[in-house]
Amino acid sequence: MERPKNRDHGDWATNIALQLSKQAGMNPRQFAEILKGRLEKIDGVAKVDIAGPGFLNITLDAGAAGELVKTIVDAGPAYGTSEILKGTRINLEFVSANPTGPIHLGGTRWAAVGDALARIFQSQGAEVTREYYFNDHGAQIDRFARSLLASAKGEAAPEDGYAGAYIEDIANRVLAAEPNIMELPDAEAQERFRAVGVDFMFSDIKESLHNFGVDFDVFFHEDSLHENGQVDKLLEQLKGSKNLYEKDGAWWLNSTEFGDDKDRVVIKSDGNAAYIAGDIAYIQNKRDRGFDLNFYMLGADHHGYVVRLKAAAAALGHDPACVEVLIGQMVNLVKDGKPVRMSKRAGTVVTLEDLVDAVGVDAARYTLARFSADSNIDVDLDLLTKRSNENPVFYVQYAHARTYALARNAEAAGVDDSAFDASLLTHPTEGELLAALGQFPGVVAQASAFREPHRVARHLEVIAGTYHRWYDACRIAPQGDEEITDVNRTRLWLNLATRQVLANGLGLLGVSAPERM
Repeated sequence: MERPKNRDHGDWATNIALQLSKQAGMNPRQFAEILKGRLEKIDGVAKVDIAGPGFLNITLDAGAAGELVKTIVDAGPAYGTSEILKGTRINLEFVSANPTGPIHLGGTRWAAVGDALARIFQSQGAEVTREYYFNDHGAQIDRFARSLLASAKGEAAPEDGYAGAYIEDIANRVLAAEPNIMELPDAEAQERFRAVGVDFMFSDIKESLHNFGVDFDVFFHEDSLHENGQVDKLLEQLKGSKNLYEKDGAWWLNSTEFGDDKDRVVIKSDGNAAYIAGDIAYIQNKRDRGFDLNFYMLGADHHGYVVRLKAAAAALGHDPACVEVLIGQMVNLVKDGKPVRMSKRAGTVVTLEDLVDAVGVDAARYTLARFSADSNIDVDLDLLTKRSNENPVFYVQYAHARTYALARNAEAAGVDDSAFDASLLTHPTEGELLAALGQFPGVVAQASAFREPHRVARHLEVIAGTYHRWYDACRIAPQGDEEITDVNRTRLWLNLATRQVLANGLGLLGVSAPERM
């Protein structure tokens, strides 16, 4: 079932006759005639037309279509929710930026998209754990520590190190916390800068995300997989299977058996674990914690991980479908028609704070969530600061605020909600608005099924546009000496239903629904 683009073709259209006619042993047109007769007997169906080879166009009575308003108002925040994912435990790992610097735009995009996706999954009944993978086991942490020590000494950053004002800031905070640190030998001082500096940096990251409206349930430390022996234990288990074999002094995962383009080294010839060893242990850890679906939201340079992680899951004896990898593409900022490439704090990259400082949390979150994650996007800072219909987040939020203004005007004119007659919602714009509101639960379900929060944002824009057109065409408050009728009262209900759907949708994106603008 779908809404026809041309409203002259009814309220709903379906190709069910074309799909089932073969099973019924007749041509689609004949089968459509049978369905037509049965559909027309249903209360609320005004007429059914057959188009083309067997498409059915269904027109509802105005009253039947308008009853949706009461349904929405009665459901309130629950409108658009379902229990289709009830009983499903989802681990959603996103952002997971290295604790060596502020969150860049790629991580910011995943913060907006990941949190929206979590909200959408929850709206469909899933139990969702938001997880941040704290990468504290790699060489980048050593480079970070060396950079802090160099800054404290007044030296230039190491060639492979990190630069920017934030390094100096963290170094000074470490010096304040441990005033005697520079009296230690360099190796010991570097270790203290590593331990204390990472804590400071990660605290800053958590605060940035919290201020962005994103809070995690679990902060998982990569190092714990190695320290508690999970990696070694799991690798020993795998050595006893055909999925891990020895060659050239190293141990390899037989990942080509599971769709990878090549086998992967898991234990290097020097006896040290390769990076994928931690990935394998992490998958098993998530499964041991009881998660049915495990999402990894990774950057544009991680395409190889899609097959690799699924292969690792399969090698462990799990259904590879328990692992899903979502790849996010690049984000570019544009101001005055020119790319913005530098950050005052981070130096070489633009950060979450840079974006929020420029446009605010709502505009940042909405904009990053309204595009498919696998597409490159240019964020126009000038556009997002405009209070005009050109600005998508303003357009939607203004529609929500307008529902409040309209209700206030109606109340001042003496219009209340004491009556509701769905059959009175007969204006063409009312039919269009009802159609858009009615599609909302399906859009949310699709956003969940396809892992695409942008579907919600784009549909909110459809609702906002339809609402603005209805506002221009239909009045709630009477003019002059006009009598208040049930048409006015029923339109007040439609206004309230629209407000509810806009609020529900903005909530799914983690964006505020203002009463005034």
